[in-house]
Amino acid sequence: MKIVICASMSACKKIMEIKKELEDASHKVVIPAGTEGYADGVLSPETCQESVANKIHGDLLRKYFNEIKEADAVLAVNVDKNGIKNYVGGNTFLEIGFAHVLNKKVYLLNNIPDVSYKDEIIAIQPIILNGKISLIE
Repeated sequence: MKIVICASMSACKKIMEIKKELEDASHKVVIPAGTEGYADGVLSPETCQESVANKIHGDLLRKYFNEIKEADAVLAVNVDKNGIKNYVGGNTFLEIGFAHVLNKKVYLLNNIPDVSYKDEIIAIQPIILNGKISLIE
């Protein structure tokens, strides 16, 4: 299965860990451009995907939409951030929304966060993995 990972760049090390686990299980995995460099400390938030300038200049939202369009599923790596348990940020929310509209499977690594758009995430009906990547089928 081709799986697109969606997450905040603050979860870059977890993204790399999950990418390896999925590839070891014979899945093809797409991660945000720059994730590996960010995880290795080579890139900073200003030079990586978190920068608004990079999102606009690189047309990153549209590019990732196209990756999702070609995939079988998305996996939101929703880990704690900014005091929010199982955080789902703006980009990740958009990306799981794209996947839902395209009738792709939507997986959440952890439970749905308590955020103002929780009802919208529930309506997407994601498959909650409770941290168990092996449940992806």
